[in-house]
Amino acid sequence: MPAVTADTMTLPRLQPARPDERERRVVSLTRGPSGYEGEGFPVRRAFAGASPKLLDPFVHMDQMGEVEYAPGEPRGTDWHPHRGFETVTYMIDGRFQHQDSHGGGGMIENGATQWMTAGSGVLHIETPPAALVDSGGTFHGIQLWVNLPKSDKFLNPRYQNLTGDRVGLLASADAGALVRIIAGEIEGHQGPGSTHTPITMAHATIQPGARLSLPWRKDFNALAYVLSGRGTVGSDERPISEGNLVALADGDRISFAASESQDSKAPALELILLGGQPINEPVVQYGPFVMNSREEIISAIEDFQTGRFGQIPADALRPYHGQHR
Repeated sequence: MPAVTADTMTLPRLQPARPDERERRVVSLTRGPSGYEGEGFPVRRAFAGASPKLLDPFVHMDQMGEVEYAPGEPRGTDWHPHRGFETVTYMIDGRFQHQDSHGGGGMIENGATQWMTAGSGVLHIETPPAALVDSGGTFHGIQLWVNLPKSDKFLNPRYQNLTGDRVGLLASADAGALVRIIAGEIEGHQGPGSTHTPITMAHATIQPGARLSLPWRKDFNALAYVLSGRGTVGSDERPISEGNLVALADGDRISFAASESQDSKAPALELILLGGQPINEPVVQYGPFVMNSREEIISAIEDFQTGRFGQIPADALRPYHGQHR
């Protein structure tokens, strides 16, 4: 169950589509493979198989979990570098601790989002707190990488802690869907995230049999990733289910419907909605560096190796693997 819930009957509602508005059609439907990240936590590679041109300005996204850990099993990442983009960690359920070499840090939990502008270079760690490692528990979240244009790749690093109670909340026209706006704007309602690259990011929960239709900026691309549940997308009702990434063509609106029948473990259609203004620049990625050329990647590696990304603080968080190890 997502941490941020609300009574949709009391929320502002999205307006129904106008006759002159054109719905976006599906141009790509993929399903990401499963794997492991960091010290061994399970992920689904949401963008695998999708054309980078359809993803721009987004570079990478992992669905972390959903997993129910036994005591001693939770894992995260150790200290590692980033340059040239923004990392977004959204915790749907569970807890993660963050610390970076530029003073950012805190607990990400209860629907909170950590928004870190890596910019010119930063070191950071994301790891489950010791209490969660010892007790076990649910772990479910999203990590998204948002590209920065060449002019912004050397911005000073910045950290934003967007607590779950700050997200913008909207209901669908039929009140059967809840939309949590994390960043950007939907029909005049704003999310708390401050972004360098113009984007919209939202998490929608659509109850069985309900529909969700949203206006979408014409200059943004449109992506939807299915966290769980079953339903359809678009006027042609293309079927979608857990692990699908949908890329949509140009138009005024995006729409979804949840199937009447859902599984007991996934009682609603859960979607991550993404839109952004394409940067239309060359992208060269090497591990945790996202730049515009091979030469800039080599420079990033050299700067990391010579300590120009900052230093791991004296009071640094460290991975914890359990009280009995």
